[in-house]
Amino acid sequence: MRLLRRQFLQLAAGAAVFPAAPHIATAQTYPARPVRIIVGFPPAGAADIIARLIGEWLSGRLGQPFIIENRPGAGGNIGAEAVVRAPPDGHTLLLVATPNAVNATLYDKLNFDFIRDIAPVAGLDRAPYVVEVNPAVPARTVPEFIAYAKANPGKINYASAGTGTLLHVAGELFKMMAGVDMVHVPYRGTTAALTDLLGGQVQMMCDNISTSIEHIRTGRLRALAVTTATRSDMLPDLPTVGDFLPGFEQSAVFGIGAPRNTPHEIIDRLNKEINVGLADTKVKARLAELAGPVLPGSPADFGKLIAGETEKWAKVIKFAGIKPE
Repeated sequence: MRLLRRQFLQLAAGAAVFPAAPHIATAQTYPARPVRIIVGFPPAGAADIIARLIGEWLSGRLGQPFIIENRPGAGGNIGAEAVVRAPPDGHTLLLVATPNAVNATLYDKLNFDFIRDIAPVAGLDRAPYVVEVNPAVPARTVPEFIAYAKANPGKINYASAGTGTLLHVAGELFKMMAGVDMVHVPYRGTTAALTDLLGGQVQMMCDNISTSIEHIRTGRLRALAVTTATRSDMLPDLPTVGDFLPGFEQSAVFGIGAPRNTPHEIIDRLNKEINVGLADTKVKARLAELAGPVLPGSPADFGKLIAGETEKWAKVIKFAGIKPE
């Protein structure tokens, strides 16, 4: 996995060693036609909405339509492979999401190597999740919940949107770091999982804050802690899981990637325009409302982040023995 991390960082930074002159004309005329942003998930979800927001911004800045194309399936692998196979000219981009980092280890026989074949362009934002329980659970803090789980091994069910999803690996990370025995109950999507959590059929879930926040505010769910390294503005009074389990961090990362060997001048131009968008008051506020804090930075910064996510989830997947359905 260290080799994969090194490869990804080299892709992010290594293009700079090549002479810039052959690509100057390409960069000056880019984009020459409409650009596709491939989203490996269905319409109306967080990834799709975020892609449309940044696509609209880039369309206005670069003078060509940035068209969102949904290619759902296999946890995002179908969309990622479509971008891997596309010409490396900047006219086909990928909405990168944390499942891409999870899938690098979850699937044994992919037709591509995500770390090697997708060049990082820019981060977009990082969505915080929340550890929440049904109010029937007699725990109001993470330490109380851990104590309750240890006193009832194998009797607490936690929900996810399906095997290998971010909700699943988040629950397994919690199990691994807290040393508790809980039973994973996979559902076909977040809505079904949340419905059963509200109904008490399952007791715990790590969910996106934006999905659960109204249920938390009305008392139908009890939030114990946010999963990011720092507190969330959406639930500012909640501590982090890391306050009790040092080193715990889980969130949904979103960004933009391009096919390997895309000219670095094109990547740099996209990165610059995306970062301008992330600093725009309206774009920043909309992203914060949809997901969480924005992720400005260089292609190398985003590459380092995705490499770290890939390493982290590889350890969890191997520890838990997770296999795709």
